[in-house]
Amino acid sequence: MGMEELRRIPETSRSAIVVFLLLCVHVAHSFYLPGVAPQDFEKGDELKVKVNKLSSIKTQLPYSYYSLPFCQPRKIVDSTENLGEVLRGDRIENAPYSFKMREAQMCNVLCRITLDDKTAKAFKEKIDDEYRVNMILDNLPLVVPVDRSLSYTDVVYQLGYHVGLKGQYAGSKEQKFFIYNHLAFTVRYHRDVQTDSARIVGFEVKPYSVKHEYDGKWSEKTRLTTCDPQTKRLVVSSSTPQEVEPNKEIIFTYDVDFQESEVKWASRWDAYLLMNDNQIHWFSIVNSLMIVLFLSGMVAMIMLRTLYRDISRYNELETQEEAQEETGWKLVHGDVFRIPTNSDLLCVYVGTGVQCLGMVFVTMIFAMLGFLSPSNRGGLMTAMLLLWVFMGLFAGYASSRLYKMFKGTEWKRIAFRTAFLFPAVVSAIFFVLNALIWGQKSSGAVPFGTMFALIFLWFGISVPLVFVGAYLGFKKPAVDDPVKTNKIPRQIPEQAWYMNPVFSILIGGILPFGAIFIELFFILTSIWLNQFYYIFGLLFIVFVILIVTCAEITVVLCYFQLCSEDYLWWWRSYLTSGSSALYLFLYATFYFFTKLQITKLVSAMLYFGYMLIASYAFFVLTGTIGFYACLWFTRLIYSSVKID
Repeated sequence: MGMEELRRIPETSRSAIVVFLLLCVHVAHSFYLPGVAPQDFEKGDELKVKVNKLSSIKTQLPYSYYSLPFCQPRKIVDSTENLGEVLRGDRIENAPYSFKMREAQMCNVLCRITLDDKTAKAFKEKIDDEYRVNMILDNLPLVVPVDRSLSYTDVVYQLGYHVGLKGQYAGSKEQKFFIYNHLAFTVRYHRDVQTDSARIVGFEVKPYSVKHEYDGKWSEKTRLTTCDPQTKRLVVSSSTPQEVEPNKEIIFTYDVDFQESEVKWASRWDAYLLMNDNQIHWFSIVNSLMIVLFLSGMVAMIMLRTLYRDISRYNELETQEEAQEETGWKLVHGDVFRIPTNSDLLCVYVGTGVQCLGMVFVTMIFAMLGFLSPSNRGGLMTAMLLLWVFMGLFAGYASSRLYKMFKGTEWKRIAFRTAFLFPAVVSAIFFVLNALIWGQKSSGAVPFGTMFALIFLWFGISVPLVFVGAYLGFKKPAVDDPVKTNKIPRQIPEQAWYMNPVFSILIGGILPFGAIFIELFFILTSIWLNQFYYIFGLLFIVFVILIVTCAEITVVLCYFQLCSEDYLWWWRSYLTSGSSALYLFLYATFYFFTKLQITKLVSAMLYFGYMLIASYAFFVLTGTIGFYACLWFTRLIYSSVKID
């Protein structure tokens, strides 16, 4: 752009461009991937420790930290940041712990409580259900280092520490409950040599159960005899544990130690995300690729044979009888594009599948770029929810385009059904599950404010976008069929047993499921066993393989179906790849009985309820991939053949 042209731009526009460029420069300097920007701490700076939910893999029901009578700060302040955190059951609040950067503290007394029947029962229940306490410091979750000398690494980290433990005294068979009332925190930091400021790169704890003792009457200045830095008496074991019983006194104490670390701030999550099973992930991808290569070979064979037959039809050396015999799929050209039964419902499901596909695809792109790393708590769920809402535009467009192809005229009706069918089913299941969680007084229950926000996202944004998309799709001219449809339907000959619709649909779902089931194990583990899932790059490869597998298996089975003169392919193409969702749900059931320790009925209902929603979404997504692959295939082969 020359100076002369620049002068012609109005003053306001010029200033706007300057501001935009400055913003770009600022963003380039200040933007940090993944997660949050680093924070520098000087020596003696106050560190804010936050408490998160109590979580258990046995019950899957999270509870607020202060639902148990732990020590409390003067005022409890809630600091949940986004919609995803609320939906996950995260309840992040301030803690009574007082940390000063690089200033070690020993035997700090937090508070003293005396248990009554109710509080003792509450602690016992949480200890029995193996609840863990989760905390956060500078956006890093608290971990307990566990020695694993037989493992690939010497130390494995577990998220959060147990509320307590069960055990027996020596010589007694009676089971007792003990509480972890002394916490030895270790804060690891990376120091900048030039500025002497430091960044936090690790937050660990070793919990102990100690029956604290003191001389005289209790006051704020009372010194403990079991933990006193002046007499060098420190807690290093749980040899005299603190029992949980009514009328027992519990004194909560903590130590803080600061250790310099070579780990840089950008690598501080590596310890949390340490994976010992990368080989299994690669095996998963190789397994999936083998399936794809096998199917691709079949599709290539079919394509070449189809084109070969098309040419051979005009080969004079071939008799008319042979040509007639070889062109089974050509015989149904007058019926192959006949409008299917329940065509409106098919349009709705295809539109919803496009919405799901768009949401998953864009979410994975964001996740691969690091926007949705584990440091961004609740980010994945928030992103998926918002993308689902905005993808309503494409759902409306896809369903109305197909509806117009089926000679439909009432586009508003199809838009309404697309906007409400899938979300209504999911919402109904979600409300039932939420009512169960409410009944358990768990923090996992979605509050009314959040519920209102979800309803607003659906009715206020998603529904109008579906209607806009449907209007735009319906305005475009209809897609013409490559061949004319006969007025009288052709009779379908009796099919071989292996071409039975139910059999071929169930067979069709095995390979797409086979392409993803190893990766599915890791996803289920991260959701239900409270572990991090972060290898979105590998997941994206598996997702692409899934798309290719769904498309290819549907094309192969559709070809065999047309060759046997059965032209009812519309719904079958959707159900063929969509049936992989059935195998997903069966695998989830197998996982429940073999890997999870859930014993409560409510927890089991939650698991199967959420897996039902996931399987339903997977059905819609894979079914749509298969449908579009088949639609493209049939249009391609029937447009390439000359029909008399």
